[in-house]
Amino acid sequence: MTALTGHRVAIATLGSLLLAAAGVIYSQQTATQTQRFPQFENEDVKVWKSIVLPNQPLTMHRHDHLRVIIALKGGTMKIVDQNGAEEQHIWETGKAYWLPANPPGTKHADVNAGDQPIEVMVVELEKEK
Repeated sequence: MTALTGHRVAIATLGSLLLAAAGVIYSQQTATQTQRFPQFENEDVKVWKSIVLPNQPLTMHRHDHLRVIIALKGGTMKIVDQNGAEEQHIWETGKAYWLPANPPGTKHADVNAGDQPIEVMVVELEKEK
């Protein structure tokens, strides 16, 4: 293989990788259902991106650890606990918010109260409660 052929193969491979990455980004931006995309995890922190579509709440779940929410695309999120009590959070695009761990034995669902998707990056501190 000549140096020129090797260079062409490298460019073609890089191009394929960029097209694949663009496809992933496009699919995340045009989500048709509420989704969670893992970003990074180690023993200290877990990070994921969530896209919550209107009228598609997250299933009941809980958070045992403190977390920071960074609104990539803000909106109004209703937090509905297992007993039906609601708490409303207005998350502005580009801002970060602190959320405590959930009380023991409780669960909640996140409900997008708007008409546009809400996108957040969640940073959960694994060693803090």
